Amino acid sequence: MANDLTVAVLGPGGVGGLLAALLSRAGHRVICLAGDETATTLREHGVRVRSGRFGDFTARVEADTRLREPVDACLITVKHTALDASLHRVPAEVLGDGLVVPFLNGVEHPAALRARYRPDRVAPGVIRVESTRVAPGVVEHGSPFAEIDLTGDPVPRDRLDALAAALGDAGPVTAVLDDETAALWAKMSFLAPLALLTTRYGLPLGDVRTAHRDELTAVVTETAAISRACGGPGDPAGALARYDAFPPGMKSSMQRDAEAGRPLELDAIGGALLRAARRHDIPAPVTAAVVREVTGTGEAQGETPE
Repeated sequence: MANDLTVAVLGPGGVGGLLAALLSRAGHRVICLAGDETATTLREHGVRVRSGRFGDFTARVEADTRLREPVDACLITVKHTALDASLHRVPAEVLGDGLVVPFLNGVEHPAALRARYRPDRVAPGVIRVESTRVAPGVVEHGSPFAEIDLTGDPVPRDRLDALAAALGDAGPVTAVLDDETAALWAKMSFLAPLALLTTRYGLPLGDVRTAHRDELTAVVTETAAISRACGGPGDPAGALARYDAFPPGMKSSMQRDAEAGRPLELDAIGGALLRAARRHDIPAPVTAAVVREVTGTGEAQGETPE
């Protein structure tokens, strides 16, 4: 990759819009991929960002309904629930040698993307940020931080380093991690208990960690055991300490989706967690029960035996 990159962003919402705007402001060419209405808005008005960390600014971007030329990287920032319906906007034959960089929850999506694109160009990313699309092309970045980890075991390191340098220069603190499995499971281990229990009870984290402490501890412990079996980290005490340090009013993105009546990433998070538990014969009865409660049915996908 050259110093100035051409980057496509599939799904210019809260995360994608923020990254598109920051990369554009840093001098890179950015092509946002979205539906007709959003693409028109972005072409006419750019992406407007309101951020305490990065300032308030408007960045010009290109926009289209599908990728029509090769790019250095395509950031995939749609929700997991919209992934299958969105990938037609990024034809593999057009993308060619470009990196595919999914910022998706869960651990199963890299394999699915490697079946569609060049396996050695799929570079999963993990992002820690609170950023919300409040209108097409308008993003509010609420967290005082934006941190990215890039990984991808089969991806050439120079490609990862070049993209990491571009993202880091644009604003987010960015690192390249050597172990893809560990990176994805580190996020899963933190995200799953938070998402499942805040959504199950419709309560912010502060209420969950006090009123439902035993259940939180059990799900954290089960998730850590599953992560370790899959080759990831497992530190339940550390996870609980992190939860205790967060503001009591914190909500998960799954909880916000539930409140808004949007589709939930339940299969990508809870379903994937239970499928991994079943593969490795790890008991996860409390997690399975929580997933059942969130689905509102009697079945949890991939449920492990109790």
